[in-house]
Amino acid sequence: MKKIVLIIIALVGFALNSSSQELSPYIEIGKSNNSIQQVSEDVLAALKENSFEILGSYHPANKSSLKVIVFTRSDLKNTVIKVADRGALASAFKVGMVKKDGAVTISYTNPDYILRAYLRENYNSYKSVFEKFSTDLKTTFSAIGNDFVPFGGTVEADKLKKYHYKIMMPYFTDPVTLNEFSSFEEGLRVIESNLKAKKGETLQVYRILYSDEQVAVFGVGLRNKEEGEAYFLPKIGEENIAAMPYEIILQGKTATMLHGKYRIALHWPDLTMGTFMKIMSTPGDIEDTLKGLCEMAKSDKNSL
Repeated sequence: MKKIVLIIIALVGFALNSSSQELSPYIEIGKSNNSIQQVSEDVLAALKENSFEILGSYHPANKSSLKVIVFTRSDLKNTVIKVADRGALASAFKVGMVKKDGAVTISYTNPDYILRAYLRENYNSYKSVFEKFSTDLKTTFSAIGNDFVPFGGTVEADKLKKYHYKIMMPYFTDPVTLNEFSSFEEGLRVIESNLKAKKGETLQVYRILYSDEQVAVFGVGLRNKEEGEAYFLPKIGEENIAAMPYEIILQGKTATMLHGKYRIALHWPDLTMGTFMKIMSTPGDIEDTLKGLCEMAKSDKNSL
């Protein structure tokens, strides 16, 4: 009888520990003394050899010491699109590289963290797919490094589905509407045209298109020196570079973005309020830039 009681206590303790598991937004693969270009080539080779799809890459803030590679995989893409409320945002994962003091630190966005936050109560419905994706990523990146140290702050796993930074701050379910179009095709054309023109000093880093579902995700580099990445990344921490680029999601006729006060806080969860106040204008600046990308040109309006 005593043994049974002890087993029950142990199981309850395990359950409590599991429910309060803390997760970090990033995992450090390791450091390299090679150039950022060589590290980038090694990462690309490892991803391709393991059936991951490369979506794009760029230097955030236009700095040669920072680089992000964006990737996905068909099983992930085909699963997250089943979540109607902007699940496609969870289809893109990133590798971040930061060169400092002669060494390149290599990291990637933690699938367990991002997928729990973006898919919320739907996460457990497809957990086996996501666990395999996460395991395969670690195996893939073992060719690059073997540290696999979580970093970037922590959030309790169970709180990610309803994450917000502080009271009265926005949730995932409080997106910003950028524009309403007459059709999905019009929205796609307008956004692609503005990105091609680099409107608002932007850069299209990647695009994921679900034609049948009428969903498109655009990863957008923010190149304005006064309001973009060059302004806010040094203030909140370039080590979390795998957070970038920012996204526009077009679903049907509606283009939205995650609220800056949600998305920035989610990817920098250990920010103090004092640091957050230093980039007080950034959520609004990003919103203005992405709204600009969703605006129809005057010539197009006149032709309607």
